Amino acid sequence: MRFMILIKATKDSEAGVMPSEQLLTEMGKFNEELVKAGVIVAGDGLHPSAKGARVRFSGEKRTVIDGPFAETKELIAGFWIWKVSSKEEAIEWVKRCPNPMYEESEIEIRQVFEMEDFGPQLTPELREQDERLRAQVEAKK
Repeated sequence: MRFMILIKATKDSEAGVMPSEQLLTEMGKFNEELVKAGVIVAGDGLHPSAKGARVRFSGEKRTVIDGPFAETKELIAGFWIWKVSSKEEAIEWVKRCPNPMYEESEIEIRQVFEMEDFGPQLTPELREQDERLRAQVEAKK
């Protein structure tokens, strides 16, 4: 099972406050544990929403909205993708994580869809397309 681990933004992270050397060191140690355990697939921090944009879809219309975005509690400051055996294992890893912010913070855990989760709607042709695209992405790494 794969899970996306979402580090929620705070007012400080949205203001561009960078982590201290101590926090970077602690997170580096935690990331080393994830690598040694074979858990981590990917992960990175994100710039504040002021440097981002959203695209709103309404039928055929597309509207671009430049950041920053007001609702800090709904923004993401960083992420990991982990491969673990269960949601409970992901929870246990998150509980071991250093607090990623200088204040009270939150990390959200969301399971990533696997192809078999889509059921009969995923035709053999769509499955083949997905496998081909994944192979192409892997070849470009």
